[in-house]
Amino acid sequence: MMRILAAMSGGVDSAVAAARAVDAGHEVVGVHLALSRAGGTLRTGSRGCCTIEDAMDARRAADRLGIPFYVWDFSERFRDDVIEDFVSEYRAGRTPNPCMRCNERIKFAALLERALELGFDAVCTGHYALLVDGPEGRELHRASDQAKDQSYVLGVLTAEQLAHTYFPLGDTPSKALVRAEAAERGLTVAQKPDSHDICFIPDGDTRGWLAERVGAEQGNILDRTGAVVGRHEGAHAFTVGQRRGLQLGVPASDGKPRFVLEVRPVSNTVVVGPKEALATAEIAGARFSWAGAAPTEGAFSCEVQIRAHADPVPARADVTGDGVVVRPVEPFDGVAPGQTAVLYLGSRVLGQFTVDRTVSAVAVDAVAAS
Repeated sequence: MMRILAAMSGGVDSAVAAARAVDAGHEVVGVHLALSRAGGTLRTGSRGCCTIEDAMDARRAADRLGIPFYVWDFSERFRDDVIEDFVSEYRAGRTPNPCMRCNERIKFAALLERALELGFDAVCTGHYALLVDGPEGRELHRASDQAKDQSYVLGVLTAEQLAHTYFPLGDTPSKALVRAEAAERGLTVAQKPDSHDICFIPDGDTRGWLAERVGAEQGNILDRTGAVVGRHEGAHAFTVGQRRGLQLGVPASDGKPRFVLEVRPVSNTVVVGPKEALATAEIAGARFSWAGAAPTEGAFSCEVQIRAHADPVPARADVTGDGVVVRPVEPFDGVAPGQTAVLYLGSRVLGQFTVDRTVSAVAVDAVAAS
């Protein structure tokens, strides 16, 4: 038996995860993380999370399970480590993933640290991922339900964190079964909508939210030759690969749509071009971590996923003292600095890095042809 701290978001997944921990005979205590200073924030359908309504739903679930329940105020840490990081990354022209930062710095850093200090053995969450005890220690693997697999956003976990983590839903074949189980247990969250988008921007207007914090200053949209082809209301509103929202006054000579290729915050300009120019032959990053035993320095074959719902791409990774360089077998379709690249070996998560540098496949082909 373990002492388990169950992180209860107020959703169906974390409620069922806590219930399964109780059924397994563990001593379980529920905790809801208050991540917003606006304590009266309300939920709008499937938008937003960590609201007062979510806290109430989590408490009702804990009461139904007969476990102690607490609300912990992590709002200051969340503001500093997730929201401010999100703003500063956009200000620098990068595209961050706040869910990765939240898992890295809040749920499996701040929360886990406090749990261990209080004598708990592990933190339990409703994430869909598998933990496997391998020959070199605990390993993180994809969930049985590929449609719900969340191993990508958990790629930031370290070996030490994985040793104190508990994912009861990882081997569940589908979310429908989790909802059915919640209904059978009498949990009122059984049919509650899943939350989506960025939790601290519940209305989904990321551009407007950023404009208030970064500032919106008009600037030029350039093509690859440096010619002005349009104007924008603020470079922060654009990310690599974006097509919608481009106000282009000069049509492309071939009549084809253009996409964002680069965001330059210093000059407040956005560079656009054809879709084929998004092809990326190499990505690299100095900020990396390993989810379990670290691979030895050198090159190895793997698969790389660059977005939460993207397909993994076969690649060759090279680990040095300075970071990780990845070259896919077939070019990635648009990668922005600031994105997280998660490395897999089959179903196993090897680790992750934040993309600092990208190399265009068009540029590589041009060099090869010269």
